[in-house]
Amino acid sequence: MRKKIVAGNWKMNKTMDEAVALTSEIVNMAKDEVRNDAQVILCPPALYLTTIQKYITDLPNFAIAAQNVSDKLSGAYTGEISAVMLQSIGIKYVLIGHSERRQYFNEDNALLAEKVNISLAHGISPIFCCGESLNQRQNEDYIGFVKNQLTESLFHLSEEQLLNIVIAYEPIWAIGTGMTASAEQAQEMHAALRAHIASKYGQEVADNISILYGGSVSAASAPELFQAPDIDGGLVGGACLKSRDFTEIIKAR
Repeated sequence: MRKKIVAGNWKMNKTMDEAVALTSEIVNMAKDEVRNDAQVILCPPALYLTTIQKYITDLPNFAIAAQNVSDKLSGAYTGEISAVMLQSIGIKYVLIGHSERRQYFNEDNALLAEKVNISLAHGISPIFCCGESLNQRQNEDYIGFVKNQLTESLFHLSEEQLLNIVIAYEPIWAIGTGMTASAEQAQEMHAALRAHIASKYGQEVADNISILYGGSVSAASAPELFQAPDIDGGLVGGACLKSRDFTEIIKAR
């Protein structure tokens, strides 16, 4: 049975004091709402990883994710963070391929494949993000475009490796815009991605990979989205910065 996951990507937000307060509020409000088949993942800025981790140490259904990882193990790469470093502080998840990294830092599918490889080699599960822009949705084979992101960044993996991946579909046109894909639109893409995985690895593998929706998920939109058969939770942006909103999304799962 695949995990039901709600992950909160804090992006470049919160001071240390604010981050601690937010974590404490989320834990106190949500710790009794998370079922045994579910996982809550907090993705704070790298500066706060070890501090935030202390608040979830005794909560098996909570985890911490880094927002980025280098494709290099070590060396003269000022400002980068390696998988070895993340492994050394016990980080179990990392976001890879977020649309902002693709857009602002020119991360392509080949580079993301290297980040996936290096993360898995150090016991860190990638939350692999994929998605299309508004222009691509309107003018191209948008399903084919997103399927190709999986093909070029993930389909070199073994079945065992792939089962350590979480996929997050994020329609870029619905991030930070207030727009949300309808449950039907989201389900269409999630089903297509699961079928694409099945075509390469078989249905059993595909049925055991969690695919999250990430596109302006809110407390209002989460219940309908999460009821779709191929949507296994959400990668939440702005709403995860408000403890009550994020807790309501956790409850929706």
